[in-house]
Amino acid sequence: MKFQIGDKVIVRHSNEEGEVIDIINDKMVMVEVKGVRFPAYSDQIDFPYFKRFSEKKAAPAPPKKYVEQLKPEPSQSARTKYNLEPGVWLTFFPVFDKDVFDDDVVDFFKVYLVNQTPLELNFDYTLRLSGAADMRLTSGLAPFSDFYLQNVPLENVNDNPKFDFDFSLVRPQAGKVDHFEASHKLKAKQLFQRVETLRQNQEASFSYPLFDTYPDAPFAESHSSPRHQGGLDLSSLGKAGFKLYDAGKARQHLEPARSVVDLHADKLTHPGEKLNPEEILGLQLSTFEKYYELAVLHHLPTFTVIHGVGTGRLRDDIHEILNTKREVKSFVNQYNNNYGYGATEIYFK
Repeated sequence: MKFQIGDKVIVRHSNEEGEVIDIINDKMVMVEVKGVRFPAYSDQIDFPYFKRFSEKKAAPAPPKKYVEQLKPEPSQSARTKYNLEPGVWLTFFPVFDKDVFDDDVVDFFKVYLVNQTPLELNFDYTLRLSGAADMRLTSGLAPFSDFYLQNVPLENVNDNPKFDFDFSLVRPQAGKVDHFEASHKLKAKQLFQRVETLRQNQEASFSYPLFDTYPDAPFAESHSSPRHQGGLDLSSLGKAGFKLYDAGKARQHLEPARSVVDLHADKLTHPGEKLNPEEILGLQLSTFEKYYELAVLHHLPTFTVIHGVGTGRLRDDIHEILNTKREVKSFVNQYNNNYGYGATEIYFK
């Protein structure tokens, strides 16, 4: 788990609330509780919101199940079951239980893959916990349907779960890529905020987009493509499932990079479009990651993201992401004549 200076935490063995005041190394932090300062390992402390959702009657954990293939659970059409825009989505249904005080708490999440497109897809799925593969499966996804993936216990949210997918078309189409990779990484703080919003709105599920349209091939295959370069026919590798790219031409097909990107909601939404705060935050973060990756791929020396001041939530989430990026040399949120304190400047190695 990643902690930052100023984070409110719970000391597990004493159940006392404190605050992180210093980062010692990647495994230890300095904590202050009621004026007393002491070092603690990261696995000895939790965020208060995780404790609040996870306190419940102790029960033996079910054994892990590893499967090669899973059949989709019978369900109604995704057109009517989900109120989602076109695309492919990762959808979570929280399942609640009662704690010792008879309050509802999250027990686990039922996870579905939802196809809101007319395409029939194949997919390889991997759930990673703390970077290690915990579950894998391969299957197909019919048009306008959903596929039950697995249950994810609440305690696994503490292991930085990452949902990786490799998509391909059941019926290949000219001009479309052979394979397309997409993923979503859950963050505990944002997840519990989504659960709170879901409960307040009396909704059953929440979703994250994986892609809106299946992507076009970046360049047309020809005898100059990587399948025939240097007189070597690599088509057998492509048919075997390997992804082949023309690295020499890849960058010319990229969208232009931006050295500055403005994440204010009015810059990202259409006039009259109504989104709730969680949807706006998700759009802002996905836009940031898109232009961050373009900045890296185009080898920009610096990249400035305008996140505004507000409550600081968007800024904090962006800083949390930047702390995980190896290509970032440093970043700073300081006063700027153009943006005040509402922007972060990023410097690449």
